[in-house]
Formats: sequence, structure tokens, C-alpha cells
Amino acid sequence: MTTAPARAPEDVIGESVQVQAETFLDQHRDALSSCLDGLSEEQARRSLVASKTTLLGLVKHATFVEKVWFSEAVTGRPRDELGIEAGPDESFDLDDGDTIAGVQEAHRAACRASRAAVAGLGPDDLLPGNRRGPLPLRWVYLHVLRELAQHCGHADILREQVLGADTPAS
Repeated sequence: MTTAPARAPEDVIGESVQVQAETFLDQHRDALSSCLDGLSEEQARRSLVASKTTLLGLVKHATFVEKVWFSEAVTGRPRDELGIEAGPDESFDLDDGDTIAGVQEAHRAACRASRAAVAGLGPDDLLPGNRRGPLPLRWVYLHVLRELAQHCGHADILREQVLGADTPAS
């Protein structure tokens, strides 16, 4: 869980677009992080596709996404100064020390930092630190929501494969 107040999308129908976007973001952040719940470390690292994509790698990548869009884009500080990978491909790389608990906690911390970084900003406020140039916060919310939704779908399929491979045939 990202430790944000748990609000369902139905709870924010009459709220501002910003509150709605933040609620949907938190729902997808939680869904992606929870794809690791109940898995063994081996299951979380299991490679089932030709790319670097694993369940643990997806959550580690989501941490990178949070830092790119809510640290780099907000502050304009370079990635090396922020201690994040130069590109998205490297963000899927798993180290021997990466564990489910550690990757989930890093993700929760990045989500908390993301919320703090944009607290007080409005949807039309420009974030200066992107290679495309200044972008409005609303665009960043939509972009991150799209990416998280895609990765939640990836995680659903990988988790189904992992759990199915470990279930004895009847």
C-alpha cells in the first residue's frame, strides 16, 4: 500500500479533477505494489518473458517512474543527482539485495515523496524538469496513470502465470 488515505474512485465523483486524478493514481500505485503480496522471493523474480520484466522488476520500475515524474520533473534536478537510473530499461534490473519487502517499501516511500512534491500545486502548474520542456501537472498525472495502468495489466498476467505454474495439475 502507498499509505495514502484510502479513497475509492466512487468517493470522489463530485471532487475536483485533481482529487480524482490523485485518487486514481493511488489506486493504481496500490494495485501494482500489491502484485507482490503473498509471493515468494523466487516467484517475484521469476522471468517469464523475453524482456527484463518480472513482478519485482515492475514495482522497482514504478519507483523509478515516481522519481522521474515527481522528483526530476518537479525540481529539474538531474537523475544522477537524484540517485536514479539514466533510463527506464535499467530500472527493471534487480540486484541481489532486492527483496519484496525492500522494493515495496522503496515504492511506498517514492509515492509519499511524490505526493509531497506536488502538494500545493494545481493541475495547470508547470513542472520545469522534463526533457520535453515544462509540462502541466495534469499531463504528468495522466501520463503516470497510463503507465501504471499498463504495468498493472502486465502484473496481472505475470502473477497469473507465476501462480498457475506453481499450482499442481488436478
